[in-house]
Amino acid sequence: MGAEQRLAGAEGSCAGASGISCGSCGACAPAPGGRWAAAILASVPRIYTRTGDDGSTGLLFGGRVSKADPVAEAAGAIDEAVAALGLARALAQDASLQAEILDLQRELFVAGADLATNPAERDRLEHGVSLVTPEMAERLEARIDELVQSHPLPNAFIVPGANPASAALDVARSAIRRAERRVVAVRDAGGFVNGDVLLYLNRLSDLLFVLARIAAGEAEPLSREERG
Repeated sequence: MGAEQRLAGAEGSCAGASGISCGSCGACAPAPGGRWAAAILASVPRIYTRTGDDGSTGLLFGGRVSKADPVAEAAGAIDEAVAALGLARALAQDASLQAEILDLQRELFVAGADLATNPAERDRLEHGVSLVTPEMAERLEARIDELVQSHPLPNAFIVPGANPASAALDVARSAIRRAERRVVAVRDAGGFVNGDVLLYLNRLSDLLFVLARIAAGEAEPLSREERG
């Protein structure tokens, strides 16, 4: 009996010398626990690593902290903001707004990496990739000025919720504000914080406010009912 025949007999399939079935013919239905199934499982990345089962989480470039550490709280708040922006992008009808939100989501990944880096390894960070730079906030400021010039802001407090897209942008804005507070908490607790991260988050919440007002149009009610 040849090697291929022996493997086929062991696995009940047409497995070749590699021990991996073709997966397409009727004879290749994998038996539970067989080599075919093991090979497939070995090639699929797992979402769980078990390294955080003790309540710790890893830092970029090594080291671990408690999941209750202020750094983990701040990084988690940025993650929430990315997700909130994802909802806003899904609800937006305008393709250019969708593209702009996607760019902002990607920049928040830079902020998250900057914040969650092992302080002893910060020299390994890359500008605009894992390190927030002053230029990132400057770009947001220029964008805010451009938008406000063509879309003047209201002179009173408004109630969010004119439409799904604008409401989602306001949720994302409030998530960014929370992330900013969490980053301040890291700094106040003695942790290292790149000041450009705080500056970027502050400007980003301003930009999201402007984008939400533009997405809402003229339909937003004021925070206090006007009395005639």
